[in-house]
Amino acid sequence: MLIQFRKLTTSDQPLQFHQTVDVSQALKGRKDIIAAEPLTADLKATPSVDGSVDVRGRLQGRLEMKCSRCLKPVTEHVDIPFHEVFQPVDHPDSVQDEDDDITYVQGESVDLTHYVEEALLLYLPLAPVCSEDCLGLCPNCGRDLNEGSCDCDTEVIDPRLAGLKDFF
Repeated sequence: MLIQFRKLTTSDQPLQFHQTVDVSQALKGRKDIIAAEPLTADLKATPSVDGSVDVRGRLQGRLEMKCSRCLKPVTEHVDIPFHEVFQPVDHPDSVQDEDDDITYVQGESVDLTHYVEEALLLYLPLAPVCSEDCLGLCPNCGRDLNEGSCDCDTEVIDPRLAGLKDFF
């Protein structure tokens, strides 16, 4: 997904992308993600008068993740809004008026693949759960509490008074 700035500014139509993006490299090494389908990117790049390019659209796909409570597989459908503004400059390090909403890039083109992967990583749920009432695993024996209770002692003792437990 390459945007060529000069070609886009001379065109009278916005540039449209309807592609799939393989995000497996971006998710490599993550133990909470079991599998990921390629994302479907529907993006539209529109040039503006000041020379910047506004890219908007949606990213959609499915991820198979582990429940953060019981470790069972959970299928998550992701629907990510995507918006980036790119400004081509000669030297991105020398830009004085840095706007947080504008990404300054060097060169005549920019590849959107990295920005799509970044949007997915920022959108990933912090703690996916299989259901809101998931009980998780027993911290002592590891039994799945959704399937039944265990015989572990679950009495919570104040750590400041734990030393007194041995006296009685």
